[in-house]
Amino acid sequence: MLRPSTATLADVAAAAGVGESTVSRVLRNHGSFSQKTRERVLAAATRLGYVPNRIAGTLASAGSRLVGIVIPSLANIVFPDVLRGASQALEAEGYQAVIAVSEYDMAREEAMIASMLAWRPAALMVAGLEHTPAARALLAASGTRILELMDLDGPSIDIAVGFSNREVGRASARHLLARGYRRIAYVGHDLAVDTRAAKRIAGFEEVLHAAGLALVDRETIPTASSIEAGQAGLERVLARAPRLDAVYFSNDDMAFGGYFLCMTRGISIPGDLAIFGYNGLAIGRVLPQPLSTVRTPRVEIGATAARLATENAPAQRVDLGFELVPGGTA
Repeated sequence: MLRPSTATLADVAAAAGVGESTVSRVLRNHGSFSQKTRERVLAAATRLGYVPNRIAGTLASAGSRLVGIVIPSLANIVFPDVLRGASQALEAEGYQAVIAVSEYDMAREEAMIASMLAWRPAALMVAGLEHTPAARALLAASGTRILELMDLDGPSIDIAVGFSNREVGRASARHLLARGYRRIAYVGHDLAVDTRAAKRIAGFEEVLHAAGLALVDRETIPTASSIEAGQAGLERVLARAPRLDAVYFSNDDMAFGGYFLCMTRGISIPGDLAIFGYNGLAIGRVLPQPLSTVRTPRVEIGATAARLATENAPAQRVDLGFELVPGGTA
């Protein structure tokens, strides 16, 4: 287990050169204080790894059965699947999940992490391995069981449960190349906020480069992923590069948009254009041509993380792998 932070309110006050009451006001964001004082107090708290204890003065068991879960989105079934696996496993052991959604905003994730840690949960689950420096410092110093989900490409704080997104990209590229596709484009969503999607396309391009190839074109929509964004992205790519033979999409939502555009344009799939996605959503299996994609073990990731959260398990990395689904679109 991680060692809990020993920093106190008095330590933060001394480091910031203010009184304890001022530190308390700043951390509660209540009362009067200047912006400079606020910045000085928050910098000191971050440096010391201080987390306010909101259950101080109450029964110590009040927060001991809570497990915080911070996820980036509820817009599609991906993270609800993770929550389903985690919640069922936690409830079976008498724990209660407390859920927050960051909307892929790292600053918002940082605020949610700080808020949840203040309640001294039994464990905290967060998506991915990338966080703001302040959030990472809070997680590392919290003394709480920390579980990072859905990614293994990078250093983890405590326990990581997931798979390699880079390897997903590599496997996807190898599949398309084995099928004879060479003029390949990419359509994705905002890679600056979805770091796991960025790792997948990096792995994909790595395999292309090793084969002496490169993407013919790429379109990244500066929004969250959606069917509409996938449709618009493919439309722009085809206007610039009409002689493609395959398109790799950042996820299934985006790929569905591309699929529907091809249907409306009379573009044969995969005869005229192959389409490949990521996530293995159930709807992809019931399309007229099942979507070629990668299926991820989302429910199992949530359940495994929940089990480790309630056990006195050592720090570890659990690779649950993924499944490439050949489908009928590529």
